[in-house]
Amino acid sequence: MPRLLPLAAITLALAGCSFRSTPDPDLSAQDAAWMAMVPQAEFDPHFARYLVDDPTGAAPGTVVVETRERQLYFVLPDRKAVRYGVTVGDEAFGWTGSARVFRKASWPDWNPPAEMVRRWPHVHPMKGGPANPLGARALYLADGGGRDTLYRIHGTNEPERIGQAASSGCIRMRNIDVVDLFNRVPVDAPVIVR
Repeated sequence: MPRLLPLAAITLALAGCSFRSTPDPDLSAQDAAWMAMVPQAEFDPHFARYLVDDPTGAAPGTVVVETRERQLYFVLPDRKAVRYGVTVGDEAFGWTGSARVFRKASWPDWNPPAEMVRRWPHVHPMKGGPANPLGARALYLADGGGRDTLYRIHGTNEPERIGQAASSGCIRMRNIDVVDLFNRVPVDAPVIVR
């Protein structure tokens, strides 16, 4: 009987942690073809997309990025959220605060900011496509005054970096995950990065 107590305790503890995977979004032929051209990487299941109990306390429709956890949550009604693994800004470029989605784009062109070009002269503007660092989708963020923050939530051509602090401040997601988020999040949705 004493051996059953630890098993019972583990079972009760896990019962409070409710999560399950969610189906992939439907993809266009172009999405499927271009995503197949992005090199695939080993993927830690901890950073997969799951439907979870909402740990954020934010209002439904809010995007919450927990930078220390390397997780992004899209808050749903009924105290649920969709959780995605992300890459966040490295220590020198990370940021926190509130924003709003002011624009959404599919396979967006990339125009690196002047500050990034000064740091890395080899970067240059690039048309949307599988080699583009913004990946399959981008959500453009504005501050409280409506000004472009130059930060984005976007896909990636480096899926092996999901779960790391490796970006220049943007929030990167696997392409299949950013398509899922893109389909859920309307323009003007609130975003909290903490």
